[in-house]
Formats: sequence, C-alpha cells, structure tokens
Amino acid sequence: MTAVVDEKQKVPARQLLALREFRRLLYLRFSSQWADGLFQTGLAGAVIFNPERGADPLTIATGFATLLLPYSVIGPFAGALLDRWDRRKVLVVASLLRATLILFATIGLLAGVPSGPLFLVSLLVLGATRFMGSGLSAALPHLVPERTLVQANAIAVTLGSVVAVVGGGCAIGLRKVFGEDDFGSGITTSFAIIGTLLAVVFAVRYERGRLGPDEVDEPSGTVVAVARGLVDGAKAAWNAPRVVAGFVALLAHRASQGIALLMAVLLMRYYFTDYGWLKAGLTGLGEIAAFAGAGIFIAGLITPKLVERFGRHAVIIGSLLVVAAAMAGLGLPMVLPTMLGAAFLLFGAGQVIKLCVDAVIQADIGDESIGRVFSLYDTLLNVMQVASIAVAAAIVPANGHSHGLVVATIVLYLIGVVGYVIASRRDHGAHVV
Repeated sequence: MTAVVDEKQKVPARQLLALREFRRLLYLRFSSQWADGLFQTGLAGAVIFNPERGADPLTIATGFATLLLPYSVIGPFAGALLDRWDRRKVLVVASLLRATLILFATIGLLAGVPSGPLFLVSLLVLGATRFMGSGLSAALPHLVPERTLVQANAIAVTLGSVVAVVGGGCAIGLRKVFGEDDFGSGITTSFAIIGTLLAVVFAVRYERGRLGPDEVDEPSGTVVAVARGLVDGAKAAWNAPRVVAGFVALLAHRASQGIALLMAVLLMRYYFTDYGWLKAGLTGLGEIAAFAGAGIFIAGLITPKLVERFGRHAVIIGSLLVVAAAMAGLGLPMVLPTMLGAAFLLFGAGQVIKLCVDAVIQADIGDESIGRVFSLYDTLLNVMQVASIAVAAAIVPANGHSHGLVVATIVLYLIGVVGYVIASRRDHGAHVV
C-alpha cells in the first residue's frame, strides 16, 4: 500500500484537515452522501408514507431490499473494477450515471408509475452509489498516512453519515413544501441530482491515477476479473484474522439493525402517535434519523480516543455489549422516547465498530486487493441485513409491535460478541489492538 507521506513525515491527526486532497475527498463524499440521504428518504416517503399508496410489512421489506441489494449485487463488480480501473474515472462515471437515473426516478414519480418500476430504477441508482462508496473507501489510504487511518475514517465516514442524515432531513422538509403525494415526492427526489453533480466536480479535480490502484493483480479479461472478485476478496480477508473477526462483529450488528429498522418504520407508520413534541409518521423517522446521526457524530469524535486508550479489540466487544444493553433497557419498553434513545446508541455504537473495522481493512489488506475486500465486506453485511429484514417481515405484526423481535436483536449482539472473540483467536495475539 502506498503511503502519502514518508514514515518520518507522518502528520498527527489534528493536521488531517490541512491536507488539501483529503479535504477534497471529504467534499466529494459529503456531496454524494447528501444526495444519497435525500434520495433514499424521498423514496421511502414516496412509497411508505404516501397517502396515494399503501404499505404493509412485505412492501416495506421490499423497499429495504431495494435500498440494500445493490450493495450486495454490485459489490463484487465494484471491487474487481476498482482494483483494475482508475478510481477517479469510476467516481466520475458512477456519479454521472447516478444523476441520470435519479432523473428517470423523478419522472416516474411525477407520472405516478407503480412501486415496482420505481424500485427497479432505485436499484440502479443505488448500484451506482455502491461504486461511489467502495471507491471512496479504497482511495482514502492514498491521501493520508497509514498511521492516521482511524482518525481519517472517523472524520470521513462519520461526517459523511451525518451529512446523509441531513440529506434525509432535507427530503422531509421538501415534502412539506411540495406535498406528500406522487408529484411532491418526484420534485423532492430531483434535488438529489444537485449533490450528485457536485460530486463529479470534486472528482475530476484529482489527477488520473492519484486515487489508485498503484498495482493491478488482475487477469487480462475484464469478465474474468469481475467473476473472481468475491473469491479474491474472500482469500485476502481470510488471510487477515483481524478482518475476519471484524466481519463477524459487523454481521451480528447488521442483522440486528435490519430487524430494528423494519420495526421502527412499522411502529412510526401504524402504532406510535405524537408524544408531546415528538412526532410519529415520516417526521418521526426523521427524529430517529436525527438521534442516529447524533450517535454517529459522537462515535466519530470518541472512537480514536477509545481505541488509543482501550485498544480496538476491547472497543469492539464493548460496543456490541452497549447495544445489547440499549435494546434491553430502551428497546423493550417500545415507546417513542425510549426508541429514540435506542436509535442513538444502536447507530452510535455500530459506527464505532465500523470505524474500527474499516481501519483494520485499510491497514491489513494490500492495495491490490482492498477494493475487492471492501466490496465483499459491503456484500456480506447488506445480504445479512436484507435477510434479517425478510425474516422479520414474515413474522412481525402489521403494526410492528413485537417484544420477541427485540429480544432476538439482543441475542444476536451477544452471539456477535462470542463470534468475535473466537475469530480473534486466529490472530494469536499478534495484533491485539
């Protein structure tokens, strides 16, 4: 992996924002994730909270699958191509394609097309988004010293997630202005084009080859390269014990998060009513997003300090236990105020785990394979989340009120702790932190 600065010239974390090319990557990520948050929230409002359309648990689960499956289906392709093609070019082309597809989705909403075709166009939009996400993660080690990867991820990924939440809030506000029917939803989603085109502007300012890959370990045929992307990513990950352990922890988190998300949408749509200044409905989902965003933001601030003091191993285990306790203490009462507290801790602790695992991948995986490993990572996590949502949709009551499913999330987190500890033993203590 190529370091940007010689080992003797490594900069402290407080100077990361002084790196011009790192700041440009942040602007690129923020533009893209703002558009992503706005588009996804606009789509959710158009399908789930639209007075002109109905939404049962199966429809909502299908919507979640639409949002998540591109990360699974496109992931292997994105990984192989990101380790083969100039990542700057991938970011530019993916952004332009996404802007075009969002325009088609907008036209479909304005025309009142059924939910099925909308889901199909959205799959394509989010497929292009997957290339953006994998490309940004794979490019980061080229722009900051390896020693500062945890801090750089804390800034980039955390603030990017917060910006996505802001994008979702913008979608809620725009729906209030333009209306909650198909026409208003169409106008709302069209604003995502702005952020996508801004991402193009920031991406083209990098020199060709600046974002990697430096080395290409690929066969000459593109089809063959794409076909073996998952296998190569799996081999590279398996040879890095800390990466495998991180996968186990995040798989448990994503399975639990999928169940919690489905329940939250159903509860807001059919069970909760306004609770003082707290609102139900799509506005209530916005409140959940705000609390989740606050948790993500704080996670970004404290993760580097937690890792420095306790070590990455202990921080990951502690985060899993914190969320298990949060779901027991705040999730089980199943009232609006405690649900917001559960969302804060679930997304906050989940972000801590993700930042730790991202840094492990960037440190332990060579540049010739990092794109494929990140794509495998995204694929596994999102397949797990889609599967958990599908299973939950088959058994959850229509209004989302189920103590049994909350208990299931707690059990999954505890299984994640055990699995992480077992997987970590392969490392033989060589990288305990």
